[in-house]
Amino acid sequence: MAYSKLIAGYIGPLLVAMGAAMLINRGFFPRMIEQMVNDQGLIFLSGILSLLAGIAIVRVHNVWTGGWRILVTVIGWLAIVGGLVRMWIPQYAAPIAETFAVSGAGLAVGGIVVLGLGAFLSYKAYAVDT
Repeated sequence: MAYSKLIAGYIGPLLVAMGAAMLINRGFFPRMIEQMVNDQGLIFLSGILSLLAGIAIVRVHNVWTGGWRILVTVIGWLAIVGGLVRMWIPQYAAPIAETFAVSGAGLAVGGIVVLGLGAFLSYKAYAVDT
Protein backbone atom coordinates (compact mmCIF):
# COMPACT_ATOMS: atom_id res chain seq x y z
CA MET A 1 0.00 0.00 0.00
CA ALA A 2 2.90 2.38 0.70
CA TYR A 3 4.16 2.23 -2.90
CA SER A 4 0.62 2.68 -4.23
CA LYS A 5 0.17 5.88 -2.27
CA LEU A 6 3.68 7.11 -3.08
CA ILE A 7 3.29 6.64 -6.84
CA ALA A 8 -0.29 7.99 -6.81
CA GLY A 9 1.09 11.01 -4.95
CA TYR A 10 3.34 11.73 -7.94
CA ILE A 11 0.97 10.78 -10.76
CA GLY A 12 -2.17 12.39 -9.29
CA PRO A 13 -0.96 16.01 -9.07
CA LEU A 14 0.80 15.68 -12.44
CA LEU A 15 -2.46 14.55 -14.07
CA VAL A 16 -4.40 17.34 -12.33
CA ALA A 17 -1.95 19.89 -13.72
CA MET A 18 -2.08 18.33 -17.20
CA GLY A 19 -5.88 18.15 -17.25
CA ALA A 20 -6.22 21.73 -16.05
CA ALA A 21 -3.70 22.89 -18.69
CA MET A 22 -5.67 21.09 -21.39
CA LEU A 23 -8.88 22.80 -20.32
CA ILE A 24 -7.39 26.25 -19.74
CA ASN A 25 -5.42 26.27 -23.02
CA ARG A 26 -7.87 24.51 -25.33
CA GLY A 27 -7.29 27.10 -28.05
CA PHE A 28 -3.53 26.70 -27.91
CA PHE A 29 -3.29 22.91 -27.68
CA PRO A 30 -4.22 22.05 -31.31
CA ARG A 31 -1.34 24.18 -32.63
CA MET A 32 1.07 22.77 -30.05
CA ILE A 33 0.10 19.17 -30.83
CA GLU A 34 0.48 19.87 -34.55
CA GLN A 35 4.02 21.11 -33.94
CA MET A 36 4.83 18.08 -31.79
CA VAL A 37 3.58 15.50 -34.30
CA ASN A 38 5.78 17.04 -36.98
CA ASP A 39 8.91 16.64 -34.83
CA GLN A 40 10.02 12.99 -34.96
CA GLY A 41 12.83 13.64 -32.49
CA LEU A 42 10.36 14.97 -29.93
CA ILE A 43 8.09 11.95 -30.44
CA PHE A 44 11.06 9.64 -29.89
CA LEU A 45 12.21 11.55 -26.79
CA SER A 46 8.70 11.48 -25.31
CA GLY A 47 8.70 7.73 -25.95
CA ILE A 48 11.93 7.32 -24.00
CA LEU A 49 10.56 9.33 -21.07
CA SER A 50 7.25 7.46 -21.08
CA LEU A 51 9.03 4.09 -21.22
CA LEU A 52 11.31 5.08 -18.36
CA ALA A 53 8.41 6.25 -16.19
CA GLY A 54 6.42 3.12 -16.96
CA ILE A 55 9.31 0.79 -16.15
CA ALA A 56 9.92 2.66 -12.88
CA ILE A 57 6.27 2.28 -11.87
CA VAL A 58 5.90 -1.37 -12.88
CA ARG A 59 9.27 -2.29 -11.34
CA VAL A 60 8.07 -1.35 -7.86
CA HIS A 61 4.32 -1.69 -8.34
CA ASN A 62 3.14 -4.60 -10.48
CA VAL A 63 0.07 -5.13 -8.30
CA TRP A 64 -3.09 -6.69 -9.77
CA THR A 65 -5.20 -6.86 -6.60
CA GLY A 66 -6.48 -4.30 -4.19
CA GLY A 67 -9.07 -2.08 -5.85
CA TRP A 68 -7.78 1.35 -6.83
CA ARG A 69 -4.14 0.20 -6.62
CA ILE A 70 -4.60 -1.68 -9.90
CA LEU A 71 -5.03 1.72 -11.56
CA VAL A 72 -1.44 2.63 -10.66
CA THR A 73 -0.18 -0.58 -12.29
CA VAL A 74 -2.32 -0.05 -15.39
CA ILE A 75 -0.95 3.48 -15.79
CA GLY A 76 2.58 2.05 -15.56
CA TRP A 77 1.90 -0.56 -18.24
CA LEU A 78 0.17 1.98 -20.48
CA ALA A 79 3.22 4.23 -20.16
CA ILE A 80 5.45 1.33 -21.23
CA VAL A 81 3.29 0.49 -24.24
CA GLY A 82 2.90 4.15 -25.20
CA GLY A 83 6.63 4.71 -24.93
CA LEU A 84 7.45 1.70 -27.08
CA VAL A 85 4.91 2.72 -29.72
CA ARG A 86 6.41 6.22 -29.93
CA MET A 87 9.92 4.79 -30.18
CA TRP A 88 9.26 1.90 -32.56
CA ILE A 89 6.49 3.21 -34.80
CA PRO A 90 6.24 6.99 -34.39
CA GLN A 91 4.43 7.27 -37.72
CA TYR A 92 1.39 5.66 -36.02
CA ALA A 93 1.64 7.66 -32.79
CA ALA A 94 1.47 11.04 -34.53
CA PRO A 95 -1.95 10.52 -36.20
CA ILE A 96 -3.45 9.47 -32.86
CA ALA A 97 -2.32 12.74 -31.27
CA GLU A 98 -3.59 14.71 -34.29
CA THR A 99 -7.04 13.19 -33.87
CA PHE A 100 -7.34 14.84 -30.46
CA ALA A 101 -5.88 18.11 -31.73
CA VAL A 102 -8.53 18.73 -34.36
CA SER A 103 -11.44 18.13 -32.02
CA GLY A 104 -12.17 20.82 -29.44
CA ALA A 105 -14.65 18.45 -27.81
CA GLY A 106 -12.04 15.69 -27.72
CA LEU A 107 -9.60 17.98 -25.95
CA ALA A 108 -12.26 19.05 -23.45
CA VAL A 109 -13.31 15.47 -22.70
CA GLY A 110 -9.67 14.38 -22.49
CA GLY A 111 -8.89 17.24 -20.14
CA ILE A 112 -11.84 16.37 -17.89
CA VAL A 113 -10.89 12.68 -17.82
CA VAL A 114 -7.22 13.43 -17.03
CA LEU A 115 -8.22 15.98 -14.38
CA GLY A 116 -10.69 13.56 -12.78
CA LEU A 117 -8.21 10.68 -12.78
CA GLY A 118 -5.58 12.93 -11.25
CA ALA A 119 -7.98 14.16 -8.58
CA PHE A 120 -8.93 10.57 -7.70
CA LEU A 121 -5.31 9.44 -7.42
CA SER A 122 -4.39 12.55 -5.43
CA TYR A 123 -7.23 11.86 -3.04
CA LYS A 124 -6.14 8.25 -2.58
CA ALA A 125 -2.52 9.33 -2.08
CA TYR A 126 -3.06 12.14 0.39
CA ALA A 127 -6.26 11.21 2.23
CA VAL A 128 -5.88 9.94 5.76
CA ASP A 129 -6.67 6.21 5.96
CA THR A 130 -9.61 5.47 8.22
